[in-house]
Amino acid sequence: MLSTSSSLVVATTNKGKVKELIHRLKGMDLKIYSLSEFPEIPPVVEDGNTFLANAEIKARIIGDALNLISLADDSGLCVDALHGEPGVYSARYAGEHATDLDNVDKLLHELNTLPSAEVNGNYSKPIHPMGYKLLSPAYFACALVLYDPLSNRVIRVEETCPGWIIDKPSGEGGFGYDPIFYLPEYTRTMAELTVEEKNKISHRGKALDSLLSQLGL
Repeated sequence: MLSTSSSLVVATTNKGKVKELIHRLKGMDLKIYSLSEFPEIPPVVEDGNTFLANAEIKARIIGDALNLISLADDSGLCVDALHGEPGVYSARYAGEHATDLDNVDKLLHELNTLPSAEVNGNYSKPIHPMGYKLLSPAYFACALVLYDPLSNRVIRVEETCPGWIIDKPSGEGGFGYDPIFYLPEYTRTMAELTVEEKNKISHRGKALDSLLSQLGL
């Protein structure tokens, strides 16, 4: 499905996602395009109710439109205390044109307005060395779909990364909810990791490893 002569479009205009995926694929001799290089392609309506459904919608529409192998990602944050929200609505949690900061602010507001018993639950909270308040267990989820319009072959993978939501952002790296997603084993947030560290343990990094393993790469 992929060879050294392959061309691949990363089916997203999210600069953070494009950067992470290209960084992980840079050792392969591929011609990689970002969807932002094709402004004539209209936005894809992501109306699936799962990450995997949305990723496949994007992969098929973009792959067919450009006649290129397409790699689509749909990912988001699922927070225990919010019963899995924001989930598939992570990118637009605070509205269709919300910024990362808007979404983070809304998430923290939602958690801070819950009764303390709902936030704390019946789980054991790890100790944060910097004194941040740990609000709720959570996990990042990522679905990747690789689609070849010539053969109609589709490869689907899903992975997760567990962590905790803290009460205030920390770190300048990453994007999205990374600054409030704390990883106990690293004693840092996702936004405080290097790109190499993040790709090793993140939901997206693990999903891409799984996909490449299925391809024998």
